[in-house]
Order: sequence, then structure tokens, then C-alpha cells
Amino acid sequence: MHRDDRHPSRRAFLDVTGATVAAGLLTGCSSDSAPPDRPAPSAAATPAPVPATGRHQAGITLPRTGQRNLLAVVADLGAGVAPGPLLAELGEAVRTLTAGSDPRLLGLSPGDLTVTVGVGPRLVRTAGAELPGATDLPRFSRERIASRARGGDLLLQICAGDALVVPVAAAALLDQAGDRVRERWRQSGRRGAEVPVAKDLTAPRNLLGFIDGIVGPHTSAEQERDLWLAGPPEVAGGTLAVLRRMELDLPRFAALSVADQEAVFGRRRSTGVPLSGGTAASPPELGAKTPDGRYLVPADAHVRRANPTVVGVGHMLRRSYSTDEPTPGLLFISFQNTLRTFTATLTRMDTSDALLPFTTTTASAPFLILPGFDDQHPLGSTLFT
Repeated sequence: MHRDDRHPSRRAFLDVTGATVAAGLLTGCSSDSAPPDRPAPSAAATPAPVPATGRHQAGITLPRTGQRNLLAVVADLGAGVAPGPLLAELGEAVRTLTAGSDPRLLGLSPGDLTVTVGVGPRLVRTAGAELPGATDLPRFSRERIASRARGGDLLLQICAGDALVVPVAAAALLDQAGDRVRERWRQSGRRGAEVPVAKDLTAPRNLLGFIDGIVGPHTSAEQERDLWLAGPPEVAGGTLAVLRRMELDLPRFAALSVADQEAVFGRRRSTGVPLSGGTAASPPELGAKTPDGRYLVPADAHVRRANPTVVGVGHMLRRSYSTDEPTPGLLFISFQNTLRTFTATLTRMDTSDALLPFTTTTASAPFLILPGFDDQHPLGSTLFT
């Protein structure tokens, strides 16, 4: 094995975590005193905790607005490791971490910490070859993916408003798993500023300056239809996730005029309104034309090529995060109750989507997000007895 391909030791990981915490503490320092004519700044309000247990795992629709910071860790299980006991232990660790009772939090308040756990196709197939989540993703164009960055057995999606909590929680979970898992790849990300889209609905801007995640199953009825798995019983209450890490060619996109950038997306950059008019939440009128017969939403605009009605699939719920390491880009995360929702959409985009030439995918993996858990039903117990 080449030296660079070896999995980093847990000590190295903890050393990096400690450096991250220290750097955060240094950059977050402020003066101990305020000018006498001005009151001292009050501490930011602690975000409300998010319940870890229930019908669905947290970190998908709860909290409703995604936390600012994310770390996705993808790992493999070692040979002969039984997934059931490992998942049950991870579920219990999630409970203690989110409750703030785990000493491995090092005194940090968990705040709105959520941990979402998924299993990859190889593990799903051991429980049933016909179960949702048993299928690997096909290859697509514009991929430059190393073998260790494709697929995986285990997903830990860790989100929190406090950037310090995320790596500390990750270290605790990997400590719990011990040498039963081997990390494949990881990616941290941040959400941009939230922009109002509709009543009680916001979406963040991405690195390209556009509002990301406007379309999706936002109501409970839409989520039951397009997001949550209804069966078989082993997976009911779960969902399917797709992670795609993409590099973005920011200089080339920034060189376009604003009008050309908007033509790529099919939306106004400042407001998210479709080029056919309406509000940010309005569906694009794909048949609308200018007086001289040109489509208001160009034929290769992203909103046209990825439109779920045109593709003939349900809606994806996206909780994507912008990244800056190793290069500026996007960690695309979508949740849906059938993998075809993603694969059919990207297949159509592959043929002609003005956004894709600005992207290169460098990591990719699908996961079955396990159903929720509680005291009587440990995490993963419905799938792995």
C-alpha cells in the first residue's frame, strides 16, 4: 500500500481536531471589556436542541433551517464487523452527544447538534438485495473520483450551529466506532446566508451567488410523497441520500455577465425569481417566450433540465453546503425516497445543462438513511437484528 493511501491514525485525527478547536478559540476571541458608554455585547442565544429520537432521524427536515456547519464522514466497516451492534452503539452516542451528557464534548454545549447515520449499498444488500438503498450509483460525466472517494458503508452527517461542536462530535463518534471502521473520505461545509423564499421558508446562497434549494418537498404531504420511505417495514421512516462533492470553476463563472449567469440557472441571481417571472417560490413557466419567440427560460438552463415535472420524478430535499477545501465547491446532498429521482435527473442534465460545465465531481456515494430510533428500538435494529 502506498504511504499516502493509508488511513490516518485516530491520534492524527484528534490532533487535527485539537488544532481546529484552538484556531476557533483564537479567532473567536473578543475584548473582555466594552467602552463605558456602551453595554458589553450579550452572548449569542443558544439554539434550541433538536431531538435525536423519533420516527425519522434528525438532520433532514429538523431543524427546518439547516445549521451553518456540517461535516460528512464516509467510512467502511472492517471485515467481519456486525453492523447491528455498531449502529446501536452509535445511536446511543448520538443521544448522549445531543443531550450534552457525553464527556467527550469537552464541556461544549451541543446546541442544535444533529447526527444523521446512513448505510451504503453493500451493507443494505446483506439485509436484503431488493431493499431500497441496495443499489450503487451509476457513473456520470464530469467525474474525477478516486476509488476511495466513491461509495462507502457508513455515513455520519454531523451538523451544528457552533463550528467547534462539529469536529468534537465527529471525534467522539469515531472513537465509539474504534477500529471497526476505516475512514474513506470526509468533507466539511458551511451554509451561506439564508434568503426568504416563501412564507416560513428560506434557502441559502451558494458560492456562485445563487439561492440554492428553492424547489423541494417542503410540506408534510410532499415529504410523505417524495421523501420518506413507506416500506418495507425494515426501512419505513428512513430515506435515501446522495452525496456528491463538486469542484466549482468560480473564475470562469464570475467572468460571465450577470445576464449570462442567470441564463445558466434560469433564475435571477439577486432574488431567485425564475426568468419567466413570479416569485422565488413560483414554478418556472417553461413555455413562456419573448415576443421574438425565444424561451424566457433557456433550453439548457438548470431549472429546465432539472425540473422534476419534466424529468418525471418526485422532488428532492436538498441540504447542500458550500466548501472551500480542498478547493471551492459544493457538497451536494439530496434526500429522496427512490434513487431514480436523482439518477433520472442527473442523466437528463448530462445531455444538456448549462451549469454542469462549471462543475467537476470528486466524491460520490448513496446511502440508506436509517429509520428513527428510540429506547425500545436502537438505531439500525429494524434492518440488522
